[in-house]
Amino acid sequence: MKIEEALRRYQTEITVNEGKSPRTIKAYMQDLKEYSSFLAQRGITDTEDIRYEEIEAFMRREKRSKASSSAARMTASIRSFHQYIEFMFEETDPSLNLEVHRGVKSLPVYATVEEINRLMESFDDSDPAQMLGHAVLEMIYACGLRVSEAVTLTTNRVNLETGFVRVLGKGNKERIVPIAHGSIAVLKRYRDLVRPVYLKKKTNLFFINRFGRKVTRESVEKLLREKCEELGFRKHLTPHKLRHSYATHLLQGGADLRSIQEMLGHSDISTTEIYTHVADRALFENYDRFHPEQDDRGLPFPGIKKHDSDE
Repeated sequence: MKIEEALRRYQTEITVNEGKSPRTIKAYMQDLKEYSSFLAQRGITDTEDIRYEEIEAFMRREKRSKASSSAARMTASIRSFHQYIEFMFEETDPSLNLEVHRGVKSLPVYATVEEINRLMESFDDSDPAQMLGHAVLEMIYACGLRVSEAVTLTTNRVNLETGFVRVLGKGNKERIVPIAHGSIAVLKRYRDLVRPVYLKKKTNLFFINRFGRKVTRESVEKLLREKCEELGFRKHLTPHKLRHSYATHLLQGGADLRSIQEMLGHSDISTTEIYTHVADRALFENYDRFHPEQDDRGLPFPGIKKHDSDE
């Protein structure tokens, strides 16, 4: 099959059947465009003529100029493309031995409970614009939503009386998430006092701005930047870091990993497991700070022997 035709069919597959997000589709197709251009330079225009050696040469070139995370995604894009071709058209998969090297995952940055409280208490809810911003951030943190999920919520998916939201996540997968009790009052005030004032024309979007339009992810990110500066936070908080904070605080509070996975909408629990490392780090930091047999270097005080059971 001609590579150009194969790419068109693959794009339809990941858009319609797999339901990947627009950002993922754009990234994958950009990767594959670079890949197909490289193959064309080598005179390869048909998928059956692609060999592992060509893929390896392409990835060697890309790794010299790309961050490890970008190279890993490009590898994943190529493997996904060839797996689709193999499955649909019974062609040999030349990417079979291609490994995805993702590198070391960094631990997610999250806000402390105290920082979250300071953030939420900094809004003047008598101002409709601040009330809107407060409500959006409460929804993101209280339910662990992606910012894209929060700003596309519709009124029929938000039930403040029962305290649940029905979230349409990645791949159009729906999940039901409870709303933290402390956030419901804020969301009700926004719904009952601000939204009716901002409503200019008929829309079922739950969050709308003063022009009656959809709240954008960029405006939410800008709001958080301004709040971090106003409150003197050293951390650069983003909407996604509020989601990290939600997951970390749930785990620290005793929630089990499987429940957190379902509420976050992770398809693979290994994605959720990174929060256990965050909790472990906090545990050891507290040990170093408060254990009576630790000095300021994190070592047992001089003159105190190890217990026999520690030998």
